[in-house]
Amino acid sequence: MDERVTEVQLPSNNEIHDEALIQEFERGIGSQVFILTPSFPFVFIGEITAVVGDNVAVDVQTTTIGELENRIWSIHIHQIEVFYIEQEGLPQIPELRDDM
Repeated sequence: MDERVTEVQLPSNNEIHDEALIQEFERGIGSQVFILTPSFPFVFIGEITAVVGDNVAVDVQTTTIGELENRIWSIHIHQIEVFYIEQEGLPQIPELRDDM
């Protein structure tokens, strides 16, 4: 009797999670985003310009250090703790100013 076993490789929960995050950021290209990370500079606010692999390119207008603003940052999705992507009909990310 010839027994043939076919192994099926299912994606792990981490792979599914990562792919869902990548797709969410791809849908947000051209939108404003607020990102918190556990490491310096901690906060990024800007426009999503691209997604390359599992990195998000953000044209950062606001962060915790003014000298790091107005640059394109590449942020690895594993470093993102919290994010909010603006969508039509939902609250906008407030403008943060330090001239008050």
